[in-house]
Amino acid sequence: MKQARNTKQFLKYFIPDYLAAVISWTLFYLFRKEYIGSTIYGYEYSITLDKAYYMGVIIVPLFWVLLYYLNGEYRRVFKKSRLQEIGNTIFATTLGVILIFFALILDDEIHSYKNYYQSFAFLWVVHFALTYVPRLITTTKTAHLIQSRSIGFNTLIIGSNQEALEVYEEYLQGAKSAGNRFVGFITINGDSTDPLSDHLPYLGKISNLQELVKEHKIEEVIIAIEPSERAKIQMILIKAKSCDVTIKAIPDLLDILSGTVRMSSLFGVPLVELSHGVMPVWQESTKRAIDVFFSMLALIILSPFFIVIAIIIKATSKGAVFYTHERIGRYGKPFSIYKFRSMYIDAEKHGPALSKDDDPRVTSIGRFMRKTRVDELPQFFNVIKGDMSLVGPRPERQFFINQIVERAPEYQLLMKVRPGITSWGQVKYGYAENVDEMIERLRYDIIYIENMSLYVDLKIMIYTIKTVFEGSGK
Repeated sequence: MKQARNTKQFLKYFIPDYLAAVISWTLFYLFRKEYIGSTIYGYEYSITLDKAYYMGVIIVPLFWVLLYYLNGEYRRVFKKSRLQEIGNTIFATTLGVILIFFALILDDEIHSYKNYYQSFAFLWVVHFALTYVPRLITTTKTAHLIQSRSIGFNTLIIGSNQEALEVYEEYLQGAKSAGNRFVGFITINGDSTDPLSDHLPYLGKISNLQELVKEHKIEEVIIAIEPSERAKIQMILIKAKSCDVTIKAIPDLLDILSGTVRMSSLFGVPLVELSHGVMPVWQESTKRAIDVFFSMLALIILSPFFIVIAIIIKATSKGAVFYTHERIGRYGKPFSIYKFRSMYIDAEKHGPALSKDDDPRVTSIGRFMRKTRVDELPQFFNVIKGDMSLVGPRPERQFFINQIVERAPEYQLLMKVRPGITSWGQVKYGYAENVDEMIERLRYDIIYIENMSLYVDLKIMIYTIKTVFEGSGK
């Protein structure tokens, strides 16, 4: 239901954006032919929609929606601000028109340089107006539906004390809603007899947060704990940040004075939002675009190599060419990972086990594939599907995750991002042979998440390619 609602709202922005790009390009084409053309030649002539127009009307709108995607226009489609919307649209329109100008217009035949300014201004004004007005209408309607409580987001409160009760009551008493639909509360210590229990159902303890988020389709979490419980905030955040939710917390006086409290709405309780992305929006969008592009390119280029590997695997051992197994991905969502089979069939008939040096379960070609990371290549399919990224912490099985989390709860922070085909942990440490080594490798992956950027991804990819060609992988 949540996915369908978000998709419908996304289309309310995407379709008008696309149509605005088509119409603005058409009007701009006619302007260049009618006005600029008559200025150059001194007489009017009949306008025909030629090949250049049809190529432009196909390519240019795709360029615009890609630019909007990279700028984060289609993220958090229910949480848009009308003031931020106008700023984002001005920025994207200016950048897009500049790129189009230098790519397509600079070589136009002109009467004087004044024609360049006229073309630039016409395209900017028309495109901005046709894009912003529909966005403004959609954003305004959505805001009114949220404020009137027609649209709400399932919200969970962590805490049950007086502060939590005050947050809940203040939301209810507000003349206009901030969009929260409270479904219940959880506590740190499991005590359900606090003040909030008379108003909301008690759903469990913080240790059950991930299960509760999935069960009740939680979209926002509000942390409302006593100052005496602040020592446990790190444990709470580790749990909450591994879930696909917006995290907010009641600010204390220090937060307010230090300027970390930011108003996201004029209605409701002032809260600190703690669920910021690990990368700037444009970098995260660009990372996903790079993932898809290079994965598709790799599958096309490497397809002959895939056939050769498949033949060798079939010729050297019994069993399927590909190995699929369940792994845990972003926000704890399970998915099937694809690999070239590097072990004999029934290698884990006695239960899950990690591979070691000179592992008798690994085939002769499997040893080569593991050293060169060739067995990971089918995961380009996982990247295209959206289960994985080119670079990110390696995905693990739930069996081993349970063991790791018992000793290193911070492992759950890795679930904030898509797992990757390669990672800094794997580049630095290689395949882990036991849980101790998995925990040792964990520190590299956490450092990566705290420093994620396209630059860091590029460095990791370079080191991975070096490992492939040297065959030095562990």
